[in-house]
Amino acid sequence: MKKMLVTGGAGFIGSNFVKLIIEKEEYNLVNLDELTYAGNLENLKEIENHKNYKFVKGSIADSEFINELFEKENFDYVVNFAAESHVDRSISNPQIFIHTNVMGTQILLDAAKKSWQIDKDEYGYPIYKEGVKFVQVSTDEVYGTLGKTGLFTETTPIKPNSPYSASKAASDLIVRAYNETFKMPTNITRCSNNYGPYQFPEKLIPLMINNCLKDKQLPVYGDGMQIRDWLHVKDHCEAIGTVLEKGITGEVYNIGGNNEKANIEIVKLIIESLGKNETLIKYVEDRLGHDRRYAIDNTKITTELGWAPKYTFEEGIKETINWYIENSEWLSRVINKDYMEYYETMYANR
Repeated sequence: MKKMLVTGGAGFIGSNFVKLIIEKEEYNLVNLDELTYAGNLENLKEIENHKNYKFVKGSIADSEFINELFEKENFDYVVNFAAESHVDRSISNPQIFIHTNVMGTQILLDAAKKSWQIDKDEYGYPIYKEGVKFVQVSTDEVYGTLGKTGLFTETTPIKPNSPYSASKAASDLIVRAYNETFKMPTNITRCSNNYGPYQFPEKLIPLMINNCLKDKQLPVYGDGMQIRDWLHVKDHCEAIGTVLEKGITGEVYNIGGNNEKANIEIVKLIIESLGKNETLIKYVEDRLGHDRRYAIDNTKITTELGWAPKYTFEEGIKETINWYIENSEWLSRVINKDYMEYYETMYANR
């Protein structure tokens, strides 16, 4: 049975991926997470005692710890979700994004390269043990922003506009370099905006649901006409699994849901679904460097690997709203005092 390291597996997307993989019962899985504010082991309570699952607490940016972990566990696969991921936080503190997202990825790559290399060929290139792979989970934000038309493809030039997206672009380029320089078996996936269960309530959809349920103001940046392509987290996780199993070494795969929506459209949909009033909306000063539109062309992964999204946005958002209503206690537990103070201060200053 193959052994897989999933980093950031207690976060939103990572925890959904861990549960998907464990259900397949094809892998022994180690979940590495530092358990920062957005990491929550409660997301994985239903599988915490599964025979093929183990949790390890630690940082991908701790080189000594990571090297010891690889020596001990002998992984076949690495799926790297671990990242500081919120644009607003990257604007206020870019340094931690560079440290975790860039240095952490490089440390993982070095550990995997050392663990997997079994020899060198006649030209000095590493030879790796059979069947290993490193999958870097990235974002469409590395491409920058689009105009009113067009889609991001895998060949779109990288033009990140925030410290967060710049850190992700840098880590993607490091992964590419290890594939080119050391012939390391890697893939990069770039997804559109995710939504679904267990998303930390600093992101648009769970933030608006939470505030609506409490009759609190709904802060909307600028005019609210920023457009995003929305992808259900379960579809995203299925796509990553597909890339892990079928992806051609060295290739990048864009993962999109074909659901372009303006932020204000989603806010109003949530208001309507919860029977609230649009007077809750509060337009606030726009985010610095706010990208206007993202949209993914997922042709490559659908035609070459056979993946396609299963959720329509209409059914996905309905399911998501109901999940947060039914799991209001979970929502209350993850929203601590520091988090609320951070956001109330942030929006008050805009």
